[in-house]
Amino acid sequence: MAEVIRMPLLSDTMTEGKIVKWNKKIGDSVKSDDSLADVETDKATMEVVGYADGTLLYIGVKEGDAAKVNDIIAIVGKAGEDIQAYLSNNATATPAATPAAPAASAPQQQSAPANTVTPEQLGVTVIRMPLLSDTMVSGKIVQWNKKVGDVVKADDNLADVETDKATMEVVGYTDGTLLYIGVKDGESAKINDVIAIIGKAGTDISALLPGINDTSTKTSTPSTPSTSSTPSTSSTPSTPSTNAAPEPSKTIEGRLKASPLAKMLAKEKGIDLTQVQGSGDGGRITKRDVDEFKTPVAAAPVQTAPIAAKAVVAGQEGYTDTQLTSMRKTIARRLGESMFTAPHFYLKMEINMDNAMKARVQMNEVSPTKISFQDMLIKACALALKKHPAVNSSWMGEFIRTYDHVHIGSAIALPEGLIVPVLRFVDQKSLSQIASESKDLYDKARNKKIQPQDFTGNTFTISNLGMMDIDDFTAIINPPDSCILAVGKIKEIVIKKGEGFTTTNVMKLTLSCDHRSVDGAVGASFLQTLKKYMENPVTMLV
Repeated sequence: MAEVIRMPLLSDTMTEGKIVKWNKKIGDSVKSDDSLADVETDKATMEVVGYADGTLLYIGVKEGDAAKVNDIIAIVGKAGEDIQAYLSNNATATPAATPAAPAASAPQQQSAPANTVTPEQLGVTVIRMPLLSDTMVSGKIVQWNKKVGDVVKADDNLADVETDKATMEVVGYTDGTLLYIGVKDGESAKINDVIAIIGKAGTDISALLPGINDTSTKTSTPSTPSTSSTPSTSSTPSTPSTNAAPEPSKTIEGRLKASPLAKMLAKEKGIDLTQVQGSGDGGRITKRDVDEFKTPVAAAPVQTAPIAAKAVVAGQEGYTDTQLTSMRKTIARRLGESMFTAPHFYLKMEINMDNAMKARVQMNEVSPTKISFQDMLIKACALALKKHPAVNSSWMGEFIRTYDHVHIGSAIALPEGLIVPVLRFVDQKSLSQIASESKDLYDKARNKKIQPQDFTGNTFTISNLGMMDIDDFTAIINPPDSCILAVGKIKEIVIKKGEGFTTTNVMKLTLSCDHRSVDGAVGASFLQTLKKYMENPVTMLV
């Protein structure tokens, strides 16, 4: 029985993924741990693994095109297997190539047994345990938020799943009735195991369950779960050079040994990887190899001065359309939902930074990592959140969730859009630890190496535009947080002191609050505590 490969949920905010590159082509034999494709999500570029052995029979999305979560992107099965039944009811799948046909000399394909049915034939959608982090092997159902018989919508949270990194939501991305739950609360399921089925109320799925459960058991136990540390299954070069063959040390069974990040950077820079000498294990090409590669310099063509034209002024209207990235689409959707769903109110406060500036100079004389004002703010916010836990919360619709832990997101801007790396258990870390960890996370984000566990699980967020000479601003709350702190620049001002005048340094803060979960007095008290920590930094060290 063929295995349908759908666009997996690779982050908690993902709604679609863009196929950057197919690492297999129709007719190729694939193993359960092979990387079928590189997919760009709203946060990072990751690998899609089929978790099934067989032959790649169908590709449903072209390179460069996007597919919504749960859309069919590929089918793996036996060579020559009839897959039309899987495609007939899938309106969203647009073939990128004709499914592999059996050879002319092959015997006629036998029809499936009469008692075999597929989800597509019944008009139901099978929900499988999604890949929620690059190291995830299985997920534990913390709780089902729907029960069998409930009507569900495409954006409903069906269940809360605990992975090896965080507790995240599983969304069905389809409308209908919940017909089947395959894993109980508190139990675990491997990646790609069937956990639920959604369809029309009253649909008889009894004939589907035995076969589909057998399939999930068979395909959800890969011999070696694919992670970013298994580059030998990454990809094949799309256009091998005709004048420079890959060195034997760089290839395995004809595939170029290079990390996904190295391939992506090489594509951006126009570098032919077959000309790059790999420094990794067995000649594997790494990001550093691509960064350090120097293309042979060709002789520059002779430039001739253009002939001066007559001075004629002729205005011409024009515009440029920029295709939205997955990240930009998600930013627009998530912040739009936040702004128009959560009732925002704003609290502003001015903090004297004279002591903080002196303390930072002294701390950096002994700190192994340079401490920034942002690091000091992160620490101060963490300590203030422990004293005001109501701010460290999320609006959950029917209840408010108050967190015992403090995970602070620190927003940074990238060319592709805004991303929020998350520092975990900040209240328990020293300033030098925070400085070192934040630097590592920012580098990961800028180099497109950040993973889902690095940008999920935030309980509070800080957005700092002080380095861009912004005095103060208001920020939109970053779901699922109840609050976000907007930070302006440190500014020297003149104040009256005694009979004369002097200068002092101040910084303006604006706290955006979700009024459903945080009241004005609660937010104001939090800011007062934060002000005390920042104006007397020594109190953060005891």
